[in-house]
Amino acid sequence: MSLQTSIMIAMKAAMKSKDAVALTALRSVKSAILLAQTESGSKAEMTEAEEVKLLQKLVKQRQDSAAIFSEQQRPDLAAPELAEAEIIGQFLPEMLSEAEVEQHVLEAIQTLGAESMKDMGKVMGFLSKKLEGQTDGKTISTLVKKNLI
Repeated sequence: MSLQTSIMIAMKAAMKSKDAVALTALRSVKSAILLAQTESGSKAEMTEAEEVKLLQKLVKQRQDSAAIFSEQQRPDLAAPELAEAEIIGQFLPEMLSEAEVEQHVLEAIQTLGAESMKDMGKVMGFLSKKLEGQTDGKTISTLVKKNLI
């Protein structure tokens, strides 16, 4: 089942249950999908990797907004952002744990023969392609820095 179909089914369920937060989050996902499809030209369907990247972007936007609202002592604005991030996150595939990512980092460092921070770009490029959609770049970057020092 495509992401668009899943979103539409979830939107119908949110409408029936009168869940305004879920409905807002799902409408924003639908809107982002439509924008991405029109941006890319005549492509009717997005690839699964593009869908995952789009969903990760939407979740990150909401988490960043919630962090800003929390810093400004506005929990009333942060709570809906976190709730929307959680709802959108349900459509993402299972993410790797930090320990699993670290194992991949150690393997990549050994495979590429990386020895110092000079090699970070090479390791990051390799891992970003390998772990695309399974974790975020910040986690990879942190673990690469930790293991290359």
